[in-house]
Amino acid sequence: MEQDKFVINIGRQLGSGGKAVGEALGRRLGVHVYDKQLINLAAEQSGLCTELFEQADEKKSRSLFSSLIGYLRMPFASEEGSVTDVLSSEALFKIQSDVIRDIASRESCIFVGRCADYILRDHPRAVNVFVTGAPEDRVRRLCEQENVTPEEAEAQMERTDARRASYYDYFSSGKWGEAATYHLCIDSSVLGIEGTADFIREFAERKLKMNLSGR
Repeated sequence: MEQDKFVINIGRQLGSGGKAVGEALGRRLGVHVYDKQLINLAAEQSGLCTELFEQADEKKSRSLFSSLIGYLRMPFASEEGSVTDVLSSEALFKIQSDVIRDIASRESCIFVGRCADYILRDHPRAVNVFVTGAPEDRVRRLCEQENVTPEEAEAQMERTDARRASYYDYFSSGKWGEAATYHLCIDSSVLGIEGTADFIREFAERKLKMNLSGR
């Protein structure tokens, strides 16, 4: 039913297993999980090449578009109603935001990252979660997944989390990773991936006052 559609938006630290938590939660709830698939969907909808969205993925750089195809500008109306040239980060964020809103209007689902919690801030049945993890667990997970050294994993964590925070803080009215921005912040190191997914499901059911099991 239309009124039963819900969304769960998951922000995450690199190496926390946030994507894996989202996938485990999606299996429990029988809903799609959208992460990097949004890049292809946004490219299809806009007619722009996928590489543009990949280069801009969770980055706030305002000069990216110019550096890739400097001759191309995308017009959008300003607050005063005039048409202005907007650099790629603004244009691509708008396109991806439209894709996220369209998906959320059609189905219950889970979004991982991409400021989805802010984009869907007016959704009546949204649950916003941030997944973190103990530093040693995050390093171990990255070493296993990316085949890197602990030192490289730590550097990657610092770099990626700073980029995600900059992107989120730039495009939203909240602060990335701060408790006040979300309905729930959870450390995946405490319960593990599966246990964290179970906890989020129970939390979402209580917040939404809905039975989400077996959907």
